[in-house]
Order: sequence, then structure tokens, then C-alpha cells
Amino acid sequence: MIATLTIQTERWALPRPFTISRGSRTAVEVCTVTLEAGGVQGRGEATPYARYGESPASVEGELALFHQPIPIAELPSRIGALPPGAARNAVDCAWWDWQCKHEGRRIADRLGWPALAPLTTAYTLSVAPPEAMEAAAREAAHRPLLKIKTGGDGVPERLRAVRRGAPGSRLIVDANEAWPEAELPALLHLCAELGYEMVEQPLPAGQDGSLATIDHPVPVYADESFHTAADLPKLEGLYDGVNLKLDKTGGFSEALRVLESLPRHRFQLMVGCMLGTSLAMAPAFVIAQRAGLVDLDAPLLLGSDREAGFRYHGSEMEPPDAALWG
Repeated sequence: MIATLTIQTERWALPRPFTISRGSRTAVEVCTVTLEAGGVQGRGEATPYARYGESPASVEGELALFHQPIPIAELPSRIGALPPGAARNAVDCAWWDWQCKHEGRRIADRLGWPALAPLTTAYTLSVAPPEAMEAAAREAAHRPLLKIKTGGDGVPERLRAVRRGAPGSRLIVDANEAWPEAELPALLHLCAELGYEMVEQPLPAGQDGSLATIDHPVPVYADESFHTAADLPKLEGLYDGVNLKLDKTGGFSEALRVLESLPRHRFQLMVGCMLGTSLAMAPAFVIAQRAGLVDLDAPLLLGSDREAGFRYHGSEMEPPDAALWG
């Protein structure tokens, strides 16, 4: 059987700017791969991320070898030869979707897992002045779990403002590598005082060694410092948990290897995402069945979503439809 792949770059608008420590965006460009073989199609989506030197053009370049028809039996080895990142994620997820549709089996059945259960996702508040973040938190206070973004300045004011706006919500915070190292102990203790449950990537990847020498009054999770299962040993003693994103691991296959490796390293698990549509969230939703924290709210932040996209009831996500993925 011969497989053909097509790659398309799509632009999805955001109804309001989304801001983190590295800047703002008003739209997201995603790369969608469609794999066809034997009259069956599988799809995968990935979001190239500039932080890792990626762009739609770089994804196209990495997948150039797939532009010609390929015997289906050769696909797994060719996918595995790609470096971890968005390109491998898109084609790997398309491969898993194709296998499910070719066999007429849902992904949980293929994995030997129980049927997928609904999950509660965090809802993200982007960086803004403290008074604006307090107002945004108040508007979202009906949601059970809020994730806030911060920059490197004014962090205490933002942490307090969000807690005032959402006194009954569970809160987690993502620093995106931006917190000043000298202020980190005080900021972690403030998070504990305000009832934040987790701090994500407070220091730049590769410059996070001091995490081994300071108290963690709240768990600290690796994001930019963590990509694949091979990273887990070097993160021991620095972090309490890891944020698994398929665009970093390079797809669903590597995410399964992370799940297999985690018990040996005793990290807590969060499953997160880049900005993207429900097609990107669907394989992550499967992995998130094994996670303590879930952050798959990207479709809620878009102006529109794909057909057969996730059904959200507030912050609760229903399992994906077979027409979407898996």
C-alpha cells in the first residue's frame, strides 16, 4: 500500500490578543498533514513555535521527503528519523489517525485503554496590567481551574490581582522562563501564600540549576526545559513535574514513551498545548487521561474551530468525535 501526504498551512484568528512574556499574537498559523492510503485519510496538526526555531516554512522543509508517495510500511521509520518538534508531531498524529480509521477502531481500543473520559481543562489568562488581569479573572471565576501568564516584572501584583478576581478558583501560573532568579524564592512563597497550586518554567531552560538549591513550597513544572523522554533524568532534583506538549515531544508516539518512562522518575504530569484547533487537542486529550493537570483550552481562545471540534461545557471537554481524530 502506498501513502501520500499533503501539507497545508492554515491561519486561525484570535478574537483578542494572546500575550505571554515573549510577546503577543492575534492569530496562529498551524500546519496540517493529511495522510492518504488505501482510500483512508488520517490527519494531524502542529503549531510551529518560534521559540524553538520553527516556522511553517521549516515544517515544510522537514517534511520534504514525504512529498513523494511512500510505501506505508516505511512510514514509521521515516517519521522516527525526524527530530522532535512540530513537523514530526503533525505527521506522527496523522499516522495514528490513519491507523485508527483503517482498522475501524478508536484510539483507546488500539491502546488497550478504557474508554476516554471527559476532562476538565485549565483556562488561560494572558499577560496584562494587574487591574485588567483581575477583571479577566473575575469574568472567568466560574471556571474551576485558571492558568495565568506573567512577564518578568510586576509578578506579585499580577498574582494578587488574579486571586482577588477569582477567590474560589484553583490557580496555576506559567512564567514562560521570565522570572528574575534573585526573586524566585520570594515569588514561590507568595504563590503558596495565595493558594497557587503550581508554577511552570520560572527560569530559562538551561539556566535553571538553582531550582535544585531552593525550597519548592509549590510544585515547579518544566515546560521549555522538557521535550522528550530522554530529558527526564536530567530534570530530576530540579522540577516536581513536567508539561508534556505534543509539538515538543514530536508526536503521539513519543508521548506514549514519556508515559512509560514517568514512573521511573516520579514526576507529576501536566498535558498542555500550543495555540491550535481541536485537531491538535485530540491526541493530547488521549495522553491527558493519565495527567494530573490538563491545559487544552486553545480552541476556546480561537475565534472559530474545525468542524467536529471538541464540545466544551464550561471547562469540561467531552472525548473527541471519531470524525475529528482517532
